[in-house]
This record gives sequence, structure tokens and C-alpha cells, in this order.
Amino acid sequence: MSLAESGIPNPALCIVITGASSGIGRALSRHYLQQGAHVAAYARRGELLAALEAEFPKQVSIYTLDVRDAVAQQQAAADFIARVGVPDIVIANAGVSIGTLTEYAEDSEAFKQVMDINVLGMVQTFQPFVAAMRARGKGTLVGIASVAGFRGLPGAGAYSASKAAAISYLESLRVELRGTGVKVVTICPGYIRTPMTAHNPYAMPFMLEPEVAAARMARAIAKQTSFTVIPWQMGWVGRVLKVLPRWLYDRLFAHAPHKPRKPGGKPA
Repeated sequence: MSLAESGIPNPALCIVITGASSGIGRALSRHYLQQGAHVAAYARRGELLAALEAEFPKQVSIYTLDVRDAVAQQQAAADFIARVGVPDIVIANAGVSIGTLTEYAEDSEAFKQVMDINVLGMVQTFQPFVAAMRARGKGTLVGIASVAGFRGLPGAGAYSASKAAAISYLESLRVELRGTGVKVVTICPGYIRTPMTAHNPYAMPFMLEPEVAAARMARAIAKQTSFTVIPWQMGWVGRVLKVLPRWLYDRLFAHAPHKPRKPGGKPA
């Protein structure tokens, strides 16, 4: 089995990961670091990034930033490229989930937060690296979307909309970059045991531990698979949901339990 087939990167690989302080982002960072890669870790919580840097000295470049800040992202990218080089892989993982209901005026701010972080944050993560990757003729841009983007889920209008937008955006980017040597990989996780899913008041089938999910994601990235659902069982669930006629989908999900709304739009 080759390194690419196993999902184990060459030790010289350079990887940028947003949302690296917890959940999937931290698991992905640790997965690649354990294989000897150099990781640029982006997140808002600098103390958690420092802990990652202490665990893997000389392998981690930490950048405490908010992915909504395009200037901060551009500065971080320029610094990393100058010191380490153009990354081989950029993983736009940062995301938030907030229970929302359109009828409440104050939830408009929560909708904005979710769209800004989950969609524009992804765009602003990739933007500083695209030209350099094109010039080099290779590189991989990875967007972490979600199975929640396949259909609109009750109580999760902002999250479902943001992930549907992310899926479409990544497809547009993939087509735009076809033939340049720069690959675009879309990964749609199902339920992963992270702080984001910790308070969901409903059954979460086929849940994976973040370390298991990260290893599977790394294999998909190494193979440059254009679209992957992890775990595969959720891929079948997603296919079924997509083909359900609207009348049946509406009837089945109208009273489904959903993530509790948090007044004030605090991420969960």
C-alpha cells in the first residue's frame, strides 16, 4: 500500500487547517502531525493552539484568528508561505452550529454568524493560496461541509443552508480549477463526537470518534476524492433523503427534534 492509499502524508507535507483547536480540526491536526507533517493551525482560541504546539514542537505554526477576518487570513497565509512554503493541503474546517428559528428577529444575527463562518470563512481560507497553488501546478483544497446540507433540517435553517452553500461553492471551485493541477475535495461528515454534537437532543446514528473520522478524511484527501461522505452509512442515508418527495419529507420531519435555539446566537 502506498502512502497516498494509506492516508499517511509524506513527512515534508505542509498543511493548513482552520478550526484546529478542537473537534475535527484538532483530530486532523494531530493525525497529520503524528505522521511528521508541518501544520499551520488556525483557530480563535490561542491557548488551545499553544497546547498543540507544545505537544508537537517545531511542527506547528499557530495563528490565532477568526476565519471571518479576511485580512488576518491573508496575513497568516503570507507569513506561512514565507517561512515554510506553499502548503500542499489547505483544509477549511472551521464551522459553527446554532439552533435558529426564523420567527425570532434576534436570530437574524445567528444566521449571519453561521453563514459568515461556514461559507465566507471557507472562501477566505482558500483565497490567499489559490494563485500560488496554480502557479506551482498542484495542491489540494479541502472543504468540510456536512450531510446537513443535503436537505433543510427543522430548527437548523442557518446550519443546513450554510452547508448546502458550502457544497455548491466547493463544486464551483472544483470546476474552475479543473486542469490546473489544484484539486478540490468536499467532505460531508455525519455525526462526529465533538463539542458541536454534544448537546443534540436526538439520536445520532453511526457516530464516529473524531480520531476515526480524521483518519478516514485523510485517506479521502490523499486519494483526492472529489466528494466523500463519512461514515459511508450516512452517505446512503443522504441519498435516501435526497430522493424523498417533498410531501413525504415534510411529513416525516415536521415534528422531528432539533438542536435547541440559543437566544443571542451563541455557537454550539
